Amino acid sequence: MIKKVGKIKNLKGEIIIPADKSVSHRAIMFSSIANGKAKISNFSSGADCWSTLNLFKNLGVEINVIDKKTIEIFSNGKLIKSDLPLDAGNSGTTMRLVSGILAGQNFDSVLIGDVSLSKRPMRRIIEPLALMGAEIESENGHAPLVIKGKSLYGIDYFSKLSSAQVKSCVLLAGANPTTKGKTTYIEPAVSRNHTELMLKYLGANIEMDGNKTIISASELIAKDIEIIGDNSSAAFLIVAGLIVEGSDFVIKNVGINPTRTGIIDIVKRMKGDIEIYNEREFAGELVADIRVRYSDSLVSCEIFGEDIPRLIDELPIIAVLASQADGETIVRDAGDLRNKEADRISCLVKELRKIGVDIDELEDGFVVKGKTKLKGNAELEVYHDHRLAMSFYIAGLICDNEISIKDFEWTNISFPEFEMLVENLK
Repeated sequence: MIKKVGKIKNLKGEIIIPADKSVSHRAIMFSSIANGKAKISNFSSGADCWSTLNLFKNLGVEINVIDKKTIEIFSNGKLIKSDLPLDAGNSGTTMRLVSGILAGQNFDSVLIGDVSLSKRPMRRIIEPLALMGAEIESENGHAPLVIKGKSLYGIDYFSKLSSAQVKSCVLLAGANPTTKGKTTYIEPAVSRNHTELMLKYLGANIEMDGNKTIISASELIAKDIEIIGDNSSAAFLIVAGLIVEGSDFVIKNVGINPTRTGIIDIVKRMKGDIEIYNEREFAGELVADIRVRYSDSLVSCEIFGEDIPRLIDELPIIAVLASQADGETIVRDAGDLRNKEADRISCLVKELRKIGVDIDELEDGFVVKGKTKLKGNAELEVYHDHRLAMSFYIAGLICDNEISIKDFEWTNISFPEFEMLVENLK
């Protein structure tokens, strides 16, 4: 599908951001290995989260879809072998986290994904799981993964990556009721901690201390979970509000977990007009409402080091924001962007240049020089990447001439309501 986007002004009103995908994935997974009944409210409509739901159905979990946003799960905490390969679709979160769950089962499993997911690196989870006694076969470190269920034992693991997916995989293996001993996970900088918070909420034996987490065998007890609004999805709307002339609107129910609010910190660093208020808590997660207003005096900044794990998924839309800031915005230490659905660095640079963004590629990031008037009048490729598609759409809202975005339907992977919410603000 080709989507045409043109220049607009004055985004106004109030919107409710859809459910957080990271929390939605975990709500299904953890409720499926917990004992009892759980009601999950405000479940994500993104295709990735439904891949997780269907996968656990195939593992014998009783999952009832009450409506598109309400799920009921009944489990005794045990999974059964699937006679079919378990399909993670396009979801790296599903494949990596489920590997940690399946590694300690008393049966074998096969995990598969689509063409894009099958290109993404899985050795980063295979290696720590192997140290715990797991046996996993792969295609040179890529899916499909053949996981032969084993009894696991705890390890002390010092990760070279600050990755919530790797951390979650190892912690889930360590939490298996049959795993012997404690597992200690240490990462260079604190990555998003949705796994730790939800495991604690469900009664896991877990301790958190900065960048160190310790977990041991746990019997999880099912509880109802209300999903917070997705911070990563809100990022696109936040940037739209900052760069579309005359905008002033409110985004409600946005998750403000400190490990995920890098985008908000960067907006403040760039002197964007943003207000966080009405803070509250859902199932251990902080949530708030956000007011954002057009900001014509944005300034550049440097983004590196401990910034990166807290905003890795938001960097494409931050590049669009940086094009409207005075000065040179430099992003470093983000080499893992090359291992996403696409090589997000090279693809982002190539496509944004087409519409007039002054952006240069670095080995581990990019440099954007602003403030730039975007010309538009170009056709952009999204490379099967939903976040690139939405970033280009927001850029199109300030281009002098209309742009076309090919394969825009990839936004359905994570945020099918995206365009509708923008339209609601016009």
